[in-house]
Amino acid sequence: MTNITNLTTGQLNQIIAIKEQIEALQAQIESIAAEESGGGDDPVPFAVTKRRRSPAVRARMAAAQQARWARIRGTARKGKRRLSAAGRAAIIAATKARWAKAKASNKKDRRSSPAVRAKLAAAAKARWAKARAEGKTRL
Repeated sequence: MTNITNLTTGQLNQIIAIKEQIEALQAQIESIAAEESGGGDDPVPFAVTKRRRSPAVRARMAAAQQARWARIRGTARKGKRRLSAAGRAAIIAATKARWAKAKASNKKDRRSSPAVRAKLAAAAKARWAKARAEGKTRL
């Protein structure tokens, strides 16, 4: 909503005209309501009474709502699903086939052989020995 200080004079005039029309229509409504009630003895022309439901009706409504929720929950909650023996066997067979294919593939083992690891360890020891001989505590 815009601030009233930011409106132009023309816009303010339009607002005033609309408010006057609303007031005139409200006066017409009140006069019609006064004719209907027989002279306007009622201080509030449109007395709104709160509808109250009997305890029996409220009990029926509560029971109907509980039945609706029971139907919803009944269709949603069916318990745990179990895997059949045939389904489990199919999964196991597929897993074994996948592992067999992976083992049969010609991918080279990326781990180093013991000889390569020994060579690397010897090189590292030589570097450290050289560093210590120079008096270093870091490489």
